[in-house]
Amino acid sequence: MNRLFLPADHTVDHALRGLVLTHPDLLRLNESPLYVAARERHPERRVGLVSGGGSGHEPLHSGFVGSGMLDAAVPGRVFASPHNRQVLEASRDAAGDDGVLHIVKNYTGDRINFGIAAERLRAEGIQVRRVLVDDDLATESDETATGRRGTGATVLVEKLLGGAADTGLGLDELAELGARFTAASRSVAVASRAQTSPSQGGEAFDLPDGTLEYGVGIHGERAVTTLSHPGLEQLVDRMVRQILDALPQPVGSVLLLVNGLGATTLLELQAIHHHVSKLLGERGIDVIGRLVGTFVPALDMSGFSLTLTSLRDDWRAYWHAPVRTPALLTTESTR
Repeated sequence: MNRLFLPADHTVDHALRGLVLTHPDLLRLNESPLYVAARERHPERRVGLVSGGGSGHEPLHSGFVGSGMLDAAVPGRVFASPHNRQVLEASRDAAGDDGVLHIVKNYTGDRINFGIAAERLRAEGIQVRRVLVDDDLATESDETATGRRGTGATVLVEKLLGGAADTGLGLDELAELGARFTAASRSVAVASRAQTSPSQGGEAFDLPDGTLEYGVGIHGERAVTTLSHPGLEQLVDRMVRQILDALPQPVGSVLLLVNGLGATTLLELQAIHHHVSKLLGERGIDVIGRLVGTFVPALDMSGFSLTLTSLRDDWRAYWHAPVRTPALLTTESTR
């Protein structure tokens, strides 16, 4: 049985048209090649911010296009990289006086297609740099040739870079900052049920009752570890300890993302949030910013991810800077 209400053709096109119809004051749609661009940007911004990747993770990335975050987002088909021509045209559109910064999740297809577009942009005289987001602890292994995957930290990095870009920083400064934001971020995800396969229907993989995939990927990649469900408090404790141990030390202040993977309710996510906050408080860690909700799902997977970014004092203003996008909105600084 296919639980997904997806049209047979042009799913991504229809979804983006719907998004722009909902937010015509924020977004404009380019249909050929397909991308979404912001209608306005901060007058101090000199560098365009462009991100993208496979669909099925909404609101990432198109939901974070707008004032204070991305200038453009490029969608691929479900769980597939966007074409380099899409990236090229969106980058031309979004480039500022000091060029364009690509925010790329660490997946082979995304790296290749953003890389091809970057070469063509440089040939045209447009300056371009890349920030590679690689926060997923499940793939931090010597056996993983591609390195850590890019997952939930992408949202936090895009928000921090948006705030930084609106201060008028140049391309090289933003690229260096983005690398630091990513280095200070780690995530881990768990799932009790796989996502529905859009092409075949049914669950993409089977899990025995009472078990969890610990370290699952946002495209439904199986985890290295399948474990018996230990109960929420023990599970969250394990995840928080693993993330904190992996962050640059010492950890004093953090940004926290509690992210649903598609089928997890807000009731559950807020309970998880409570447990995470309690654990961090017991360790004397100050949570400067919190996002709780479904920000980077894997279609309709039952599960959640936790992301922490160790926050330096001089980064706080970037987080608290105003933002106006479909999925994230603040009207004024909330220091």
